[in-house]
Parts: sequence; structure tokens; C-alpha cells
Amino acid sequence: MHLAADLYAVPAASDLPEAPHLTPTQMRVLDCVRSGLLNKQIAYELGMAEATVKVHMTALMRKLNVRNRTQAAVAADRLERATAA
Repeated sequence: MHLAADLYAVPAASDLPEAPHLTPTQMRVLDCVRSGLLNKQIAYELGMAEATVKVHMTALMRKLNVRNRTQAAVAADRLERATAA
């Protein structure tokens, strides 16, 4: 059993029914996640409370159908490549 591999498994962009609709704020939060920032750093960068960042992260992970921030960053990269093509 490859439990560690399952933690980072991300649905391919083609497996998603359509690109999820992300708000402008969710996009900014996702960009920060892709840059490797922690929630506290994202909150400072975007001028919002850390609790607000957590709310956006929960919504992002639900919309992207992922379980952690690493998967969210990978899914964002795949979506960006799929929409650029």
C-alpha cells in the first residue's frame, strides 16, 4: 500500500468536470500557497486575518477536490496549464 503517494495524488485537470470557479481572493491565496507561504504569512501579505485565510483554504481545497495544501498547489499548476493550452 502506498499511503504516502495517496497523500499527494491529485486529480488530473482532465478528470475535473470543468475548471472550478475561484474568486479573486481565492486566486490570490492560492498564488501564495503555490509560493510556499504559511497561513500566517498569507494573512500578512494579503492584509487579512489568519482565520480568513483558513476559510479561503477550506473553500479552495473543496473546490479543487484535494486534501492538503500541497495537493492544492499541484492542482493549481495543472489547471493553469490546462487553461493556457
